[in-house]
Amino acid sequence: MTTLDLGAIGNCTYSALVDQQGKVVWCCLPRFDGDPVFNALLKGGKDPDDGYFAIELEDLARTEQEYDPNTAVLTTRLFGESGTLEIRDFAPRFFARDRIFRPQTLVRRIRPLSGTPRISVRIRPTFSHGTVRPQKTRGSNHVRYVGPEFALRLTTDAPIDYVVEETRFSLSTRMNFILGPDETLDSAVEDTARHFEERTVAYWHNWVSQLALPLEWQEAVIRAAITLKLCTYEPTGAIIAAMTTSIPEAPDSGRNWDYRYCWLRDAFFVVRALNSLGTTQTMENYFRFLMDLAADADGGHLQPVFGIGRECALVERIQENFSGYRGMGPVRIGNQAYEHYQHDVYGNVILGATQIFFDKRIRMKPTITDFHLLEAVGEQAYKVHNAPDAGMWELRSRSRVHTSSSLMCWAACDRLAHIARQMGEPARVKRWRERANEIKTCILEESWSEKRKAFVESFGGQTLDASVLLMAEVGFIDPKDPRFVSTVDRLEKVLADGPYMKRYEAADDFGEPEVSFNICAFWRLDALARIGRRDEAREIFEALLKTRNSLGLLSEDTHPETGEMWGNYPQTYSMVGIINGARRLSKSWETVI
Repeated sequence: MTTLDLGAIGNCTYSALVDQQGKVVWCCLPRFDGDPVFNALLKGGKDPDDGYFAIELEDLARTEQEYDPNTAVLTTRLFGESGTLEIRDFAPRFFARDRIFRPQTLVRRIRPLSGTPRISVRIRPTFSHGTVRPQKTRGSNHVRYVGPEFALRLTTDAPIDYVVEETRFSLSTRMNFILGPDETLDSAVEDTARHFEERTVAYWHNWVSQLALPLEWQEAVIRAAITLKLCTYEPTGAIIAAMTTSIPEAPDSGRNWDYRYCWLRDAFFVVRALNSLGTTQTMENYFRFLMDLAADADGGHLQPVFGIGRECALVERIQENFSGYRGMGPVRIGNQAYEHYQHDVYGNVILGATQIFFDKRIRMKPTITDFHLLEAVGEQAYKVHNAPDAGMWELRSRSRVHTSSSLMCWAACDRLAHIARQMGEPARVKRWRERANEIKTCILEESWSEKRKAFVESFGGQTLDASVLLMAEVGFIDPKDPRFVSTVDRLEKVLADGPYMKRYEAADDFGEPEVSFNICAFWRLDALARIGRRDEAREIFEALLKTRNSLGLLSEDTHPETGEMWGNYPQTYSMVGIINGARRLSKSWETVI
């Protein structure tokens, strides 16, 4: 049965997912939101046996899979009676000629570990979203897979005849497969693959060595940090929400969405989590992305999600030829959310940019022009802070004044006041502080329900929503304020199920939610720690870590009864929760030094 026990590899340009048998089941090219040339995860293509890159062991009995410590290099071992082999998968990423080298290239290195394993190599890409099989041409050491818009070239030192015909053969020595753009290699396959691997391993070791880690749960934090890094699109600075599209949020729910785009909300949380570990390059790149978006908006409406090249129109369509994850369609390409009004976006933009105005490590210094661009965003936040919208959960059939949206509008004004002080603009400090205070008063009056003894999901509403937990996280309210403590208590009673937590209690466009939304569970433990219930928070955190798959990754949702992962994968929100939880709850380094 297909599961989300998948390894993620990538190089901040593209990514691929590899299953426990070493089969590449998902890979979009030439970038995250591109054509899924390997799409077996969603059962696309004219033939259900298309859309993957497999190294198959004839008498497979069991498998093992792990990352090399502190890297994005994935190792899969296949065990059978004839022998054992190892597959090493990675996307090259390292510095060359004073710039980062990150080609749209997948490297697979295989070698026998024992015996003489009998294998078949099956490479079956498709093009045009699974509707076109490639034309194949061959050379002495390569195979070209030609599609309507681009071609892939596999260069290998394996027997070309066996690769093309998928003929079984005995693996007696190391072999290499380099799949990427239709270009000739500069050197021998073995030399290129070995060089790429050594340099890529060294890059990740160096990157991890610079992380400011908490004392506890370091392996979990490192894996989360690497995964977040893999979800950044370095050419523009965009950050995707997840690598996949249309993994259902719950079985047969129809809640199938395309997450391969940049939500400004999700991206802020990613930037903040990586900043907390001391790696700021992602923030610098994302700041440029944000400033271009702010300039494009010119003081007007900002949509909540963009393509990774700042594309605005992410027209949503159903890809009929894909049956979906476990046959649970539909499979959607694009996302209608780009049409939504989600007013929290203004706060997320300013929150995502704030640190760069204060952090002395940053080489790129923001200017007064940057500040004025953010002020234009803040003007919109103030304008809509009490206006109805679709909310952060992107409800498609109703509009309300959502507490979480108004909260982020407050955060926009509050942070602008801080930035104005840093920029030496006292008149602007006064202006933005007054606006922040006005919005805060409005939220405290309109979102508190005396009946529920909690802050509720919308102004004048009565239903509970986990997003109000962000009140403490963004500094809106003292976490020990009796109203916030009471809110946490009510949310636990209504939305929590053991360590898990749902987003909200009210039915939405698809009925009542049935799965836990992972980031909400992490918000809960953060709130518990802030109000002094640290031991409970640690217990929940440990339980949530056990819901990760065998490689330490999380999707968007967890089923509270089965513990199974659902929703798009790997989900940046969820991996952010691991970093934030560990930093909040870890014992101090001083306890052991």
